[in-house]
Amino acid sequence: MIWPTQAECRRFYGAPGTNQTVMTLPYEMTYDGKVVKRMTINKKCADSAFRALTKIASEYSASDRAKLGLSIFGGCYNNRPMRGGTQLSMHAYACAIDFDPARNQLKWDHTRARLAKPDCEAFWRAWEEENWISLGRTRDYDWMHIQAARIR
Repeated sequence: MIWPTQAECRRFYGAPGTNQTVMTLPYEMTYDGKVVKRMTINKKCADSAFRALTKIASEYSASDRAKLGLSIFGGCYNNRPMRGGTQLSMHAYACAIDFDPARNQLKWDHTRARLAKPDCEAFWRAWEEENWISLGRTRDYDWMHIQAARIR
């Protein structure tokens, strides 16, 4: 799948809060210390996200996912503008997922972000095989964030 650009998301995904589904996760995650088994995501990218997460589950053991932060869910759907901006966040379209926000903070680059380390390569490969975009790998910030939308 070739995902829309960020500017095309409303036309492709629909208005924020629409065209969503609840996806059962292929492995257990936590959010704020509580178990998460499902997430709300846009229908158009749900199958792709499920494939990537299933591949991640097969590449990493549960203990490795926990150690690397791959099982720390930072959110998907959140109808809000981009941080510091006025345009809608990709989270508003439920086509973005965050992982382990505490150890992959927005402004951190590869020298600080946990997901920038070599032991996370299979995690990124799983997403890139589905054509999802990492702001960390493309712009070296916001390493927690992965999105089914092209930057330009």
